[in-house]
Amino acid sequence: MRDAYVVGAGQSDFGAFPDESYRSLFRTAFEAAVASVPKGFDPAAVDEAVVGTLGVGGRQLGLSGPAVTEHVGLGGVPCTRVENACAASGFAVRQAVQAVRSGMADVVLAGGFEVMTDASADATKYWLGVSGETEWERLSGTTFAGTYAQMAGVYADRYDLPRERLSQVAAKNHENGAKNPHAQLGFECSVEDAESAPVVADPLTLYHCCPTSDGAACVLVASEDVVAEYADEPIRIAGVGAGSDRVGLFQREDLARIPASERAAERAYEAARIGPDEIDFAEVHDCFAIAELLAYEDLGFCERGEAGDLVAAGATERGGDLPVNTSGGLKSKGHPIGATGAGQVVEAFEQLSGTAGERQVAGATRGLTHNVGGSGGAAVVHVFEREESEEVGA
Repeated sequence: MRDAYVVGAGQSDFGAFPDESYRSLFRTAFEAAVASVPKGFDPAAVDEAVVGTLGVGGRQLGLSGPAVTEHVGLGGVPCTRVENACAASGFAVRQAVQAVRSGMADVVLAGGFEVMTDASADATKYWLGVSGETEWERLSGTTFAGTYAQMAGVYADRYDLPRERLSQVAAKNHENGAKNPHAQLGFECSVEDAESAPVVADPLTLYHCCPTSDGAACVLVASEDVVAEYADEPIRIAGVGAGSDRVGLFQREDLARIPASERAAERAYEAARIGPDEIDFAEVHDCFAIAELLAYEDLGFCERGEAGDLVAAGATERGGDLPVNTSGGLKSKGHPIGATGAGQVVEAFEQLSGTAGERQVAGATRGLTHNVGGSGGAAVVHVFEREESEEVGA
């Protein structure tokens, strides 16, 4: 199959935007993606589009993909909507890669959007809840935070994890997010701030939880046959892996791991012909601080029970051996559900293009994104590599 490359990626700001619509946010992200293509890009080159969204608030549940692609001028381009909860646009990127690799398309737009802040708190809880097991978890009163709190409790009891480690994750990601102009919570917080914040679901405090967000993100994926038209040093999608699992926690054997992430990572590494020790940076799904710690282990960055040690040693800070969530992650940058996975790819694209500004990881040539749906019902992992011009098509 043909190689696939990211030739452009962009996003809107993430936050609360009462004067914006899902269409306008998507237009902002699309225009940013087009502007980021090194050698220029004509939107008429797009052969197909894949758009991820959950549809929070019930807006345009049917045909929401064509609703945004038509708005940005891609009239008549085939468009498919993907819904996999919080992993919707991560899976949209995966579908774009498959279309390019199969030969069905030379250029595919993958993106996502969500508007979450115009609904009441109760309505937002409902829409977050539909990403979990509805009948036996959500309708019995379990919240999204409550689900991850159960996972945090099991992990902490098994591995003697102090809550301070969760707070260190939050402080790290806020430090990165403070350097990201697109971040919703673009301010620093200390470990003490996170420790003393109100408890949302024990042991998780407010600063251990991501915000609800509005936003959009877009990624342009091109085949090896046309990539030279858009970039001299393109970003190759070296590996893609996906996995799924039981949606409800009560259906799982172990709450201290996410098997869907393990399966997705294994497949992505195998496709890329690398191991986790060859990754230079990663964007992982930190909807709650415990989720980032679980990701360290599920993705093979450390052994079981060692995630707390990794963050305590500073290894995942921007200047550490393996920077994680240089964008600020979901925790600081924000989590507009349908846009999150594509937004992670935006950060990977900027890091590997050397355009990440103050967040830049020096010498980075290979990065990973990890996007999870709900509490682990689905997960997708992408591995990206920067290539020199003479390597393209080799």
